[in-house]
Amino acid sequence: MLPPDHQRIIAAVRQAAGAVMAREVGEAVGADISVKAKLEPLRSKLVRLVDRGWLRKLPDGRFTTRL
Repeated sequence: MLPPDHQRIIAAVRQAAGAVMAREVGEAVGADISVKAKLEPLRSKLVRLVDRGWLRKLPDGRFTTRL
């Protein structure tokens, strides 16, 4: 079972029409994206989900679901 914040991130990526940038995921989950330093923890969570096989990171830096 994933923590609730990770579940919200995955849901936001799944609801997107295609691959998304971390900033778009941040907007969807209600994170403060106005400052880059506040966006980095979200990007870290996205990369962690990629490492665990829940998401896929494209070469251009966008994220998408594996399935």
